[in-house]
Amino acid sequence: MRGFSQVSPAMGSTDRPLSPFWRWYIYALHGFFAEIMFTATWNFLAHWDWKLMGVTSVWALSIYGTFGMILEHLYLRLRCRCNLVVRGVLYTLCIYAWEFCIGYILRCFNACPWDYSGFRYNFMGLITLEYFPFWFVGSLLLERVVVYNALRLRLDLNWKPKEYPSVKQEQESPRKGE
Repeated sequence: MRGFSQVSPAMGSTDRPLSPFWRWYIYALHGFFAEIMFTATWNFLAHWDWKLMGVTSVWALSIYGTFGMILEHLYLRLRCRCNLVVRGVLYTLCIYAWEFCIGYILRCFNACPWDYSGFRYNFMGLITLEYFPFWFVGSLLLERVVVYNALRLRLDLNWKPKEYPSVKQEQESPRKGE
């Protein structure tokens, strides 16, 4: 616990930041959910599919979780050096490099869950320039909402769950007014 403990002025308790594993977990779930929502919206707008079926791959968990950690480190290094737009462009370029590398590796095992071959400005079907605005906005949302708040989250070492009476205890206890 050395080096992690601090007193929270708001809560008056000892707490510590989330470990890298738990931040990775948050980023993984966020990316997984965001991809399902994006593909459902895309299918709705492209095909008027009212089922709103979003799809993704289990690979997305590790892809988004790991990239979230990369973006977190970039954010911590760049937040005082670059404005928001420059950071967004840098994040987007990193997303393209990450997506290409991971896609290439997965394709070697016939496991790449995406194929952008149908897009006009694709490269090897692994990345496409048509997604630049989505990656740009998505990376800034990741920074401003998810990474920023994940870094602020704290575990309260003194927290204990409330004691709730069991169903049996409630049935045995006399009711008020009886």
